[in-house]
Amino acid sequence: MAAAAGAEASRGKCAAHAIAVIAIVVGLPLWWKTTETYRASLPYSDINELDSLSLILTVPVEIVFAKGVLSVEQLRKMPSSNLLDRSSKLNLKTTYKRRYEIKYRRATPQEEEALGGPSLQGCDEALYQLDKGTQGSLTVYVIPESSTLLPQGIGVSIGKHRTAVMESLHLPSLRVEEVLAVVNKKAETIVQAMCFNDDAIMAALSDRIPIGQFTKEAYADSRRAFKSSPGYEITFSLLNPDPKSHDLHWNIQGAVDGYIQPFLDKLAPVANVSVDSQILYYAVLGVTPRFDKASSGYILNAHSLPHVINPIEARLGSSAASLYPVLNFLLYVPEYSHSPLYIKDHDGIPVVTNAFHSPRWGGIMVYNVDYSEEQERVLPVHVDIDMVKVMEVFLTQLRLLFGISKVSIPADFHMESPGNEVLSDWELDRLLWTRTVENIATVTTTLTSLAQLLDQIGNIVINDNVASEVYRAVSAVQLAMSHLENGMLEFAFQASKEAITSSEKAFFDPSLLHLLYFPDDQKFAIYIPLFLPMAVPILLSLLKTAKEYKQRRKEPAKED
Repeated sequence: MAAAAGAEASRGKCAAHAIAVIAIVVGLPLWWKTTETYRASLPYSDINELDSLSLILTVPVEIVFAKGVLSVEQLRKMPSSNLLDRSSKLNLKTTYKRRYEIKYRRATPQEEEALGGPSLQGCDEALYQLDKGTQGSLTVYVIPESSTLLPQGIGVSIGKHRTAVMESLHLPSLRVEEVLAVVNKKAETIVQAMCFNDDAIMAALSDRIPIGQFTKEAYADSRRAFKSSPGYEITFSLLNPDPKSHDLHWNIQGAVDGYIQPFLDKLAPVANVSVDSQILYYAVLGVTPRFDKASSGYILNAHSLPHVINPIEARLGSSAASLYPVLNFLLYVPEYSHSPLYIKDHDGIPVVTNAFHSPRWGGIMVYNVDYSEEQERVLPVHVDIDMVKVMEVFLTQLRLLFGISKVSIPADFHMESPGNEVLSDWELDRLLWTRTVENIATVTTTLTSLAQLLDQIGNIVINDNVASEVYRAVSAVQLAMSHLENGMLEFAFQASKEAITSSEKAFFDPSLLHLLYFPDDQKFAIYIPLFLPMAVPILLSLLKTAKEYKQRRKEPAKED
């Protein structure tokens, strides 16, 4: 019986030991592994490198010398290419370098024929037909002083496309080194006008630069234009606060087709833009105009304009239902009792266009109705709105809100008007330069913020989808920077769009919030009540076994 009892006790101890070993060696790691937060690996080292942004913006420039500009000896000694670098350090983590890859050559017979034309417009079109150029590239033609192509007092003419014509400036009397210095300096000024300058790049990098570093122009540009987006929505609204007095008619479809659509077609590489329109009745301003005896009309002062938007915006109802930024353009016909209505600037001078724009929102134009004595007796007055006058104002505001601002040029520069095309090729390129840099800066900031967040809060789930989007964004932004360095603007912009799309998908992925408030102490609080009933007997059995083992070791010592 004693032997049987001893064997039974031995089996019990072995079973307890086996259960304890399985629970500790297998169960505990398995539980820890199955309850841990899944975190896919991320390219933290690459993201840290992107945090210190260093851009190289390469502009391919071709300088073409027409016949008679240089002597045979100068042409023989002229190098085929040159490289100019201009570095700018904005802060410890943001630098950029302007690189001009300049190539020199003689004009072809076809180009000579185009440069000998009677007008700059014809010359520009003829040169464009010979070589349309690639996005981001420029061609500067140097013509002799004897040429009559440039008007008196004009040293440089910038066309509608990607070409400029420059006067030779006594080049035949200079040494080759002096010729290069003069031509390169002038070409650099042309590049800053047609591609980008420091203010434009600073505005594009506004998220990474303290406000104190901005010039007045750069700060205004960075706050006025809408941020880069894959799409935009434009809404034209006709506000008729007094339908009893005004029967308004506007040909918005014809105006959009004739004025806005050519501009949007030109902007197609930048973003997809949709247009809609609406008429709102009884929509009044948020402020009461002040009567002015001098003009026998009503006045809206500049300080009251910000209060105009909020009450009207509540009636628009378009931004809340849109996935993309909405540009609002409002045509306001004042009430009969407040007509005519004029807008005055901060100096008290009437605004010529009788309109104003709000940064990153849109624009408002006040359209006054001219009443005759006969019309005043018969209300409502039938009004056919002059859409040419209206669209000229809205198109100017639209260019500003897209970041296409007026370029500062020297006094001897001349710029061709884009005409019916609304947007010059080089203006589109200038927008692509700034949008690409802005996208890259936004992506690096987004990825850096995401990496810091995930590093600080270790219990956030990082699933494979988030990781793949992060890897895709890092790869795309690196590719965009590489394309910029190689002077391939079109490909750089496309890569930057892909990068910003992937980075935002990763940053705003809903899965990142699932376990945001589920730390390890809550894990133990949940599972300990489940494991405790099983763990207590195992621990007591182990303690009992340890106690018996200790007693057995003492007994031989007593017998000795």
